[in-house]
Amino acid sequence: MANVYKNAMFSLNSTDKTTVYTCPTDRTALIKTIQVTNIHSGANEVEAFTTDSSDSNAEHEIAHISLSSKNVENLAKGTIVLESADTLKVKAQTADDIAGIISVLEIFDEKSAWLNWFIYHMIWLTMRGNTLKKTLQMH
Repeated sequence: MANVYKNAMFSLNSTDKTTVYTCPTDRTALIKTIQVTNIHSGANEVEAFTTDSSDSNAEHEIAHISLSSKNVENLAKGTIVLESADTLKVKAQTADDIAGIISVLEIFDEKSAWLNWFIYHMIWLTMRGNTLKKTLQMH
């Protein structure tokens, strides 16, 4: 499968941490930008977090800024790598004031995809072999 460039747009309508991107199965995501815009008349605190699905969903704060009215900021100061099922969350101090877009390159993880295919087919062959063995024993 090919690599895919994607975007994920979001608008924070609460003050809770909001999942704005989840890396799909059999993919690695390279997040290039997390652009946030303060669309309100006052300043707003904005935070970004990642969760690591391979570490019991451990959460790590990766950005924390005070964003002035009508300003735009990139929360990603470098490329952020997420593995399959890892998430990116964004939180704002005030609801309905922050909108944004994430730019991401999803890379197909051939190793994981091949392993999942192999396991599935080994199970299928085992089950099929057991059924065939039972059929032969009946005759």
